[in-house]
Amino acid sequence: MRIILIGPPGAGKGTQCQRLVEQLKVPHLSTGEMLRAEVRSGTAEGLRAASFMEQGHLVPDSMILGMVTKRLEAADCRAGFLLDGFPRTLPQASALDELLERRAMSVDGVLELSVPSEELVRRMLARRRADDNPEVFAKRIASFEAQTAPLLHYYDQQGKLATIDGLGDADEVFARVQRALVRFGRRAPRT
Repeated sequence: MRIILIGPPGAGKGTQCQRLVEQLKVPHLSTGEMLRAEVRSGTAEGLRAASFMEQGHLVPDSMILGMVTKRLEAADCRAGFLLDGFPRTLPQASALDELLERRAMSVDGVLELSVPSEELVRRMLARRRADDNPEVFAKRIASFEAQTAPLLHYYDQQGKLATIDGLGDADEVFARVQRALVRFGRRAPRT
């Protein structure tokens, strides 16, 4: 199954991705984790990405597309994948569609985790990750709203979007995610 998870910073994508990966038995492709790994390793790409990330800006499409394309070509992605943090823009979504189409594939479904902005800020303050500070976090939310939110319309027009209420504990949210998977053609396991 090929699934995209969309949501603003702090929506709980990481938590839900861990559960989905376990259930679907597909790799979790997080562009945020890929970028942080590049930054930690000190590569030229990582240093370039860090300059964008520190200012709360999205990393340029060309860098992200290169990383994602290389990763999707790996053998473990043939049976499916869970994309987290990609696509973030309409040009990225179009590029992903073209990439998958060349491989006679398509995205099966898109899950949007919807969380009010005041809850996102509360969560950000609680998690205290190195790249989270109020000013940068506000820019990341603004970038999401301006550049990523249009993807919701794009995927809704394709009949692939399911909006999930991201409030509540992780189990409640995951139950909602499982109901959406049924819509995408994958039965939720019995619990």
